[in-house]
Amino acid sequence: QVQLIESGGGYVQVGGSLRLSCTSSGRTSSPYATGWFRQAPGEERQLVAAIASSGGATHYADSVKGRFTISRDTAKNTVFLEMSSLKPEDTALYLCAATREGWYPYVYWGQGTRVTVSS
Repeated sequence: QVQLIESGGGYVQVGGSLRLSCTSSGRTSSPYATGWFRQAPGEERQLVAAIASSGGATHYADSVKGRFTISRDTAKNTVFLEMSSLKPEDTALYLCAATREGWYPYVYWGQGTRVTVSS
């Protein structure tokens, strides 16, 4: 079993930046991939960015390319999501998730950290 704990959410003005962290524990082997999802009220959950534990390959949603950067600190079992040039439409609950093998499915989930971008 893997436990995921997110942190770093909060309130920020349009154009501002935030860094989210996701720390994992509980399993000796690393998940294949860790992703950040977001869910706004009334909308479907969306994969924002993902990173492979080995090799560091990344994927981004088109809506965040060039603004968000996902990275990892393997020694600290932590994945980061650097968000810049934030827009009101980035407001959502951001959840960290991890897979066991391959890029899907995501089987481990954190509780989420809320990001609010105010204009």
